[in-house]
Amino acid sequence: MINLVEDIRPISYVKSHTAEILKQVADKNNPVIITQNGEARAVLMDVRQYQDIIDTINLLKILSIGENDIKNNRIITQEALDKKIGAILD
Repeated sequence: MINLVEDIRPISYVKSHTAEILKQVADKNNPVIITQNGEARAVLMDVRQYQDIIDTINLLKILSIGENDIKNNRIITQEALDKKIGAILD
């Protein structure tokens, strides 16, 4: 959960407290929102957390493709798949 006091910082603070901010991101596993001129400009987050987000997005894309294939009747039965795999392996 984002803490509005600790997790939103102006760029000037980030510049002068970089090591502290990186430690906070690693320890709390919360992203830090970086502002410039009072507006949110960037998000600093742990690389593992970023990878988890990317993996989740990719999985959702795959599920969406599968749902679209089902909707458009681009499916194959288990029996037909077994035959195709058997033919390839033979």
